[in-house]
Amino acid sequence: MLKEFRDFITRGNVMDLAVAVIIGGAFTTIVKSFTTNIIGPIIALVVGKVDLSGIVLTIGDTTFKIGQFLDDIINFIIIAFVIFMLLKGITSLRNATSKSSEKDEEESLDVALTPTEEYLKDIRNLLAERDSDLPREASKKIEEKIAKED
Repeated sequence: MLKEFRDFITRGNVMDLAVAVIIGGAFTTIVKSFTTNIIGPIIALVVGKVDLSGIVLTIGDTTFKIGQFLDDIINFIIIAFVIFMLLKGITSLRNATSKSSEKDEEESLDVALTPTEEYLKDIRNLLAERDSDLPREASKKIEEKIAKED
């Protein structure tokens, strides 16, 4: 049981998650400071309050911390925007990498094709142009099958 636990903890995904949680905690602190020290005063110029966390609504004995809630919403929006930009950057980088590797694969496959293979490749390309939803994996499988038959 101890060995299984050690294997679980040292697995790559768990370690990545642990690092992400630690970095996320540090990033949250930075965003909180940014909101409190920069965004808060800018909003205070417009609203007229110096500290958003000081905005409270009291009804009877109950106090609603509206300013703190606004601070938390601003923090969330900033964090969500940064995550969105990171994911967008990673996706575009991944797409650029996969496109270049697909071109390299196609160039390496163009070495010496028989007329039948050229004809099949042309058919595949025409189908891919006509129906852009044709998975590239299917075309790769066709090419692999042709290569095995030779």
